[in-house]
Amino acid sequence: MDEFTIAPKALYEEVAERLRQKIFSGELEPGDWIDEVRWTQLFGISRTPLREALKVLASEGLVTMRVRRGAYVTEVSERDLREVYHLLGLLESDAAEAVAKQASADELADLEGLHAQLCGIGRGPNPSREEFFACNQRFHKRLLEIAGNRWRENLVNDLRKVMRLSRQQSLLRTGRINEALAEHEAIMTALVARDPTRSKQRMLEHFRNGLAAASTAKHSAR
Repeated sequence: MDEFTIAPKALYEEVAERLRQKIFSGELEPGDWIDEVRWTQLFGISRTPLREALKVLASEGLVTMRVRRGAYVTEVSERDLREVYHLLGLLESDAAEAVAKQASADELADLEGLHAQLCGIGRGPNPSREEFFACNQRFHKRLLEIAGNRWRENLVNDLRKVMRLSRQQSLLRTGRINEALAEHEAIMTALVARDPTRSKQRMLEHFRNGLAAASTAKHSAR
């Protein structure tokens, strides 16, 4: 048998992931200039892997490259929000319809378990928006896995990276966490009833309401 070596993750990929997490955590905010000198010094690397990492983040929509000015964390416009939420609503409502039709009892139980975790976080005395957001991500990821279309999963993953630039802020709006929980409850009820049409409708409504909340948060932040 021929021997082969699996190459370690390229340095630029590791740098891209570190910058990605700094963007998602808010350490790097929308509109911030990414100072190449500063980040190469902080990471202890040359400019080449940093620039390759920035190309990766630009392909994901997280970073915007400006001629002769460098890289900036992408600022999400109203139009960006509408377009991203519109596509996510179409893709994930289609996934919800598929899950209602084909999910096994164990797969639905997985979703019910994640929904219960989400409720536990959201209805606690001091709900953490970071924990709520992470659990919400796990729920939607599992639903997509059960629906079973890897191309749809890839598209949604890329779109959700852009959405994260403004997503957590929408949870700060008074009452939004409770609204989101009620929407998830409606989705789960439709899925457990194995009602494809209602599952699709409830997921679409969830994203429409999410867009409204994100838009409100964006205006409030101005």
